[in-house]
Amino acid sequence: MLDPVYYTVSAVMWVWHQLFAFLLGPTSGLGWALSVVFLVLTLRAVMIRPFLASVRSGRAMRALAPQVALLKERHGDDRAALARATQELQREHGVSVVGGCLPALLQIPVFIGLLHVLHGFNRPGLTFEQNSTIANYVFPPDDVRSFLQARLFGAPLSSYLSMPQDLLDSFGAHVDRWEVAAVALPLMVIAAVATHFTARHSLAQQTTPTGPAASIMRATPWIFPLGALVGGLFFPFPVAILLYWLTNNVWTLVQQRIVFSRLGPVAPLLKALPNPVPVAVAAAPARIPGSKPTKPRRNSSGHRPSRRRR
Repeated sequence: MLDPVYYTVSAVMWVWHQLFAFLLGPTSGLGWALSVVFLVLTLRAVMIRPFLASVRSGRAMRALAPQVALLKERHGDDRAALARATQELQREHGVSVVGGCLPALLQIPVFIGLLHVLHGFNRPGLTFEQNSTIANYVFPPDDVRSFLQARLFGAPLSSYLSMPQDLLDSFGAHVDRWEVAAVALPLMVIAAVATHFTARHSLAQQTTPTGPAASIMRATPWIFPLGALVGGLFFPFPVAILLYWLTNNVWTLVQQRIVFSRLGPVAPLLKALPNPVPVAVAAAPARIPGSKPTKPRRNSSGHRPSRRRR
């Protein structure tokens, strides 16, 4: 079902590898690493417009925060009415919740596709000679062989810390686990730091919620980096995936700083809501049951004060 994603990801990566193989050689680990980096850059360049739409939607949500607060006061505990009114307000100002999540949603299939393609270079149970005769989506057998032989500072790009030793030995030459750790651990730490600053900067541009959600939001800059650390340590996330993660977060951080610095601070939208909340008007004193109505006072001459004519 995901074959179109796998072929698309491998095709973009193949195109970039052809360029870097011409410059650095087909078995260059740096050339293969750059093909992963430029796969990320290609994806993020395509996603610039969705990202800008997401930023506009987020800024509109922050500008509408005072209006949403008024809606909460108006509808009280009626959650259904509050949800309808909030959706109506967002629709009126062109705010799309789905549009705000679109950049993150588009990256999920690419991440899964790259992870699958990387694992497809070194299939479990097969030797180096057997793997190097099987194509991996758009990569022909010759490219599969050069990928298996490539090393980034001594570590194969599809190797990971928890990889069994028999798989490490099927890259065409013996690979020690410390060689993988020497590359994977620094990438994990740098990727986690980049994730922290990216989440922290993104949180500063969002509307701060109240209640338990506020505590969760404040913790996200410390929770998200755990994905890079835990994933790299205990899950089959290859070195190339950590490189993908690092490149993606660095791009996001730089892009956020450029865009938000040019847009400036968000001004709250103070436009009146439809059917505004009625303002309390000073009412006449309530009449006590059984009391006589108060008659207008008369002046000293015994006559009622006449109304001034215009």
